[in-house]
Amino acid sequence: MARGDAGTIEKVLRQEVWAVVGLTGDPTRPAYGVARFLQRHGKRVIPVNPRGEEVLGEPGYRSLADIERPVDVVDIFRRADKAGAHVDEAVQIGARAVWMQLTVVDEDAADRAAEAGLDVVMDRCPVIEWPAHGPAA
Repeated sequence: MARGDAGTIEKVLRQEVWAVVGLTGDPTRPAYGVARFLQRHGKRVIPVNPRGEEVLGEPGYRSLADIERPVDVVDIFRRADKAGAHVDEAVQIGARAVWMQLTVVDEDAADRAAEAGLDVVMDRCPVIEWPAHGPAA
């Protein structure tokens, strides 16, 4: 079930630093297209993938805990059964929000994030939401 009302979506889309979990250099993957979209709209994108691969000119990290700067949004491109661990990591690093992409639904993880004070958007895509809720929309 989708989560994130219009106000929450707008607030999250205004955040500047997005760690994209599951972002690799494969331009055919949805994470790549979303990350490129975010960059083109002035966001700092931090790739998080198992190899710590650089993507879109940004150094990559193997985990959220390895990132050396504050992260505003953790954008999760992983299967729903893997998302909860990344949500918990987002809480641990002090992120302001978690965004679980289309089809990524984990109600328990979303509840944990919300209880920890993070804004939560789930089963939505920032590219789709941007026209209605993005800055200067």
